[in-house]
Amino acid sequence: MEQIWAPWRSVYIGGEHGGSCIFCDKLESGQDDANLVLLRGEKTFVMMNLYPYNNGHLLIAPKRHVGEIEDLTGEEMMELFKMTQAMVKALRAFKPEGFNVGANIGRVAGAGVPGHFHIHVVPRWNGDTNFMPVLGDVKVISESLEVTFGKIKESLESLAINL
Repeated sequence: MEQIWAPWRSVYIGGEHGGSCIFCDKLESGQDDANLVLLRGEKTFVMMNLYPYNNGHLLIAPKRHVGEIEDLTGEEMMELFKMTQAMVKALRAFKPEGFNVGANIGRVAGAGVPGHFHIHVVPRWNGDTNFMPVLGDVKVISESLEVTFGKIKESLESLAINL
């Protein structure tokens, strides 16, 4: 096989992102379900990644538009970590075998949105890196974002997680 097509990626890669911030735009729209915003805290919020590495890939960000980790307030840092902990707990309903939790700070470090600090939470399963991403530079996601969104919402409700 010479080519594997992933045309959905071109929307992000080739798209015009303008000067707006995806986090601020989604937070301000008030359309949480349509924007896959799962949870809002006092200082932070959680949304699903539109271009996930795996099912359940979440992004946790401060509500305030701030790009650098050293510019976060103590309250924002505390709630970011509590929200991360809560999301890992909620994602355990998917029975992952591990998690990647981290932040890419700066474009050279892989930040797709370098102007708004955020934490990635990626559930992992044994064998989830297979020939597709290694040879084809494409990832197969086995479930739609909307279905995964519903499952995570159910998990949050069953755990009574509300920051």
